[in-house]
Amino acid sequence: MNTWRRLLLAVVCGVAVASIYAAQPVLGPMGRDLGLSADLSGWIVSTGQFGYIAGLLLLVPLGDVVADRRRLIAVHLAVTAAGMVLTAAASAAWTAFLGLAAAGVFAVVVQTTVAYAASVSPPAERGRNIGVVTSGVVIGILGARVVTGALADVWSWRGIYVLLAALSVGLAVLVLAVLPPDERPDGHAGPGYRQTLASLGGLFTERLFLTRGLITFFLFASFGTLWSGVALPLADAPWHLNESEIGLFGIAGVAGALGAARAGRWADAGRAIPVSGLALVLLIASWAAIGQLTWALWLLVIGIVVLDFAVQAVHVSNQHLLTSAHPDRLSSVIGSYMVFYSLGSALGAAATTSVCTSLGWTGSSLLGAGFAACGLTVWVAAGGPTPVSAVRQRGTLPANDACGNRR
Repeated sequence: MNTWRRLLLAVVCGVAVASIYAAQPVLGPMGRDLGLSADLSGWIVSTGQFGYIAGLLLLVPLGDVVADRRRLIAVHLAVTAAGMVLTAAASAAWTAFLGLAAAGVFAVVVQTTVAYAASVSPPAERGRNIGVVTSGVVIGILGARVVTGALADVWSWRGIYVLLAALSVGLAVLVLAVLPPDERPDGHAGPGYRQTLASLGGLFTERLFLTRGLITFFLFASFGTLWSGVALPLADAPWHLNESEIGLFGIAGVAGALGAARAGRWADAGRAIPVSGLALVLLIASWAAIGQLTWALWLLVIGIVVLDFAVQAVHVSNQHLLTSAHPDRLSSVIGSYMVFYSLGSALGAAATTSVCTSLGWTGSSLLGAGFAACGLTVWVAAGGPTPVSAVRQRGTLPANDACGNRR
C-alpha cells in the first residue's frame, strides 16, 4: 500500500470519528437551537456514542461477510453523510438525535477501514499501515475539538455538519476510485451474517483477545479522563480559558498521536508486546505532568503529548496482535475489540467530571493514573514482555476459522 492510499484511509477514519465528537465544543448553541435544557445537552454526544457501540456489534461483522470491504466503506460513508445532513437540517431535537444516531452507527466505517488496511497489507507491513490508518482516529477525535471550535466562530454549528457530510461523500467516491478491491482469496464472500455474529462469542473466551481488550478498556478510560475533564480546570481560575483556547490543546494530542505511528513498524519487527508495556509506563508517567495543570500549562502540554503517544502506541500494538492472530475474520475481531475502547472511554468521561468536581484536578489526575496502572497490571499478568514468536509457540495466538474454532 502506497503513502497516498494510507493517508486516504487515515482521513476516512478521521472524518468518520469526527462526526461523533464534533458536537463537543458546540454543545451550548446546539442545545439552545434544538430547545434542549443544559442537563439534556450531553445527550447530543452520547447519542452518537451509543449508536457507535451498536454499529460495532451489528455492522462491523459485515466486513467478514461481503466480498469487497472497499464497497462497504463507501456505503457506510454515504449513510454517515445522510445522518450529518439530517442533523444539520434539524429543527427539533428528535430529528437531530436521529441523524446523530445514524451517523454514529455507520461511523464504524473506521473499523472496516482498519480491517481493509490489514487485509491488503503484506504481513511485514501490516503494523506500519495499521499505525498510519488508526492515527486518523485520534486525530479525528482531537482535531474535531480544534476545528469545530474555530469554525463555530465563523459558521453556525449546522455548517460544521454540512462540511462533514460533504467530506464523507467525497471520500466515498475516492475510496471506490483509488483503492484496489479487497477480494477474498477464493473469490467468494465470507460466511453468512448470522454465522459471523454467532462466532463473536468465541472471541470473549480467548485469552489474547480478553487481555488486549482489558488493556484497551483501561487505556481509553485514562484517555477519557483527560479529554472529558480537562476543560473544567482550564475554564476555572487561574486560567479562565474560553472554548476555542481550550480546543487548541488538542493540537498537542495530535502531535503525540502522529509520533506513535512509528509503533506500527515496531509491531512489524515483533516488538508489539514490549512496546505496549513501555507505553503503559509512559502513560502513568504522563499524569505526573498533567496533574500540574493548576500552575503550569507547559507541563500539561508535555503530559498531553506523552499520553496520546502512549495511547496510540498501545492501540496500534493491540490491533496488530489481534489481526495477526485472526487474519480470516479481521472485521469481527476489530469491531469486538473496539467495544472495550468505547466502554473505557465512557467510564473515563463519566468518572472524571464527578471526581474533578469533588476532589479537584488532582483527584482526576490520580484517577487517570490509576486506570493506566490497571492496564499495566493486566499486561504484567498476561506475561509481560514476552516476544510474539514465543507467544505463538505457546499457542496464545491461535489461528481461528470463520466460526471462531481453533485450527
